[in-house]
Amino acid sequence: MTESLALFVKRKRKEAKMTQEAFAQMAGVALTVIRKIEQNKTDLNLGKVNHVLNMFGHTLAPVNGKEVITKSKLNDEASDDIL
Repeated sequence: MTESLALFVKRKRKEAKMTQEAFAQMAGVALTVIRKIEQNKTDLNLGKVNHVLNMFGHTLAPVNGKEVITKSKLNDEASDDIL
Protein backbone atom coordinates (compact mmCIF):
# COMPACT_ATOMS: atom_id res chain seq x y z
CA MET A 1 0.00 0.00 0.00
CA THR A 2 1.27 3.48 -0.79
CA GLU A 3 2.16 5.87 1.99
CA SER A 4 0.54 9.30 2.19
CA LEU A 5 2.67 12.41 1.87
CA ALA A 6 1.89 13.26 5.51
CA LEU A 7 3.04 9.88 6.81
CA PHE A 8 6.10 9.83 4.57
CA VAL A 9 7.34 13.25 5.71
CA LYS A 10 6.65 12.57 9.36
CA ARG A 11 8.36 9.16 9.24
CA LYS A 12 11.42 10.50 7.44
CA ARG A 13 11.70 13.49 9.79
CA LYS A 14 11.51 11.22 12.83
CA GLU A 15 14.05 8.82 11.33
CA ALA A 16 16.36 11.85 11.06
CA LYS A 17 15.59 12.57 14.75
CA MET A 18 14.51 16.12 13.98
CA THR A 19 11.82 18.29 15.50
CA GLN A 20 9.38 19.99 13.18
CA GLU A 21 11.08 23.29 13.98
CA ALA A 22 14.59 22.07 13.17
CA PHE A 23 13.41 20.33 10.03
CA ALA A 24 11.56 23.41 8.78
CA GLN A 25 14.66 25.51 9.27
CA MET A 26 16.88 23.00 7.49
CA ALA A 27 14.41 22.68 4.59
CA GLY A 28 14.13 26.45 4.29
CA VAL A 29 10.38 26.59 4.87
CA ALA A 30 8.14 27.95 7.60
CA LEU A 31 7.15 25.70 10.48
CA THR A 32 3.54 25.97 9.34
CA VAL A 33 4.49 24.25 6.06
CA ILE A 34 5.78 21.19 7.91
CA ARG A 35 2.75 21.15 10.18
CA LYS A 36 0.32 21.44 7.26
CA ILE A 37 2.05 18.59 5.42
CA GLU A 38 2.11 16.31 8.47
CA GLN A 39 -1.54 17.12 9.25
CA ASN A 40 -2.46 16.08 5.70
CA LYS A 41 -3.85 19.52 4.80
CA THR A 42 -4.82 20.03 1.17
CA ASP A 43 -3.98 23.73 0.76
CA LEU A 44 -0.24 23.25 0.24
CA ASN A 45 2.18 25.24 -1.88
CA LEU A 46 3.68 22.65 -4.23
CA GLY A 47 7.01 24.47 -4.44
CA LYS A 48 7.37 24.33 -0.68
CA VAL A 49 6.35 20.66 -0.62
CA ASN A 50 9.16 20.03 -3.12
CA HIS A 51 11.62 21.85 -0.82
CA VAL A 52 10.64 19.42 1.93
CA LEU A 53 10.76 16.34 -0.30
CA ASN A 54 14.15 17.37 -1.68
CA MET A 55 15.53 16.91 1.83
CA PHE A 56 14.92 13.18 1.34
CA GLY A 57 16.00 13.04 -2.29
CA HIS A 58 12.41 12.99 -3.58
CA THR A 59 10.23 15.29 -5.66
CA LEU A 60 6.59 15.59 -6.58
CA ALA A 61 5.62 13.84 -9.78
CA PRO A 62 2.35 12.90 -11.44
CA VAL A 63 1.26 9.34 -10.76
CA ASN A 64 -1.38 7.38 -12.57
CA GLY A 65 -3.96 6.57 -9.89
CA LYS A 66 -4.89 3.33 -11.63
CA GLU A 67 -1.27 2.15 -11.50
CA VAL A 68 -1.03 2.94 -7.80
CA ILE A 69 -4.19 0.95 -7.10
CA THR A 70 -3.00 -1.95 -9.23
CA LYS A 71 0.45 -2.03 -7.57
CA SER A 72 -1.17 -1.77 -4.16
CA LYS A 73 -3.47 -4.72 -4.93
CA LEU A 74 -0.53 -6.77 -6.23
CA ASN A 75 1.45 -6.04 -3.05
CA ASP A 76 -1.53 -7.00 -0.89
CA GLU A 77 -1.99 -10.26 -2.81
CA ALA A 78 1.72 -11.07 -2.50
CA SER A 79 1.53 -10.44 1.25
CA ASP A 80 -1.46 -12.78 1.51
CA ASP A 81 0.51 -15.49 -0.29
CA ILE A 82 3.35 -15.17 2.22
CA LEU A 83 1.00 -15.52 5.17
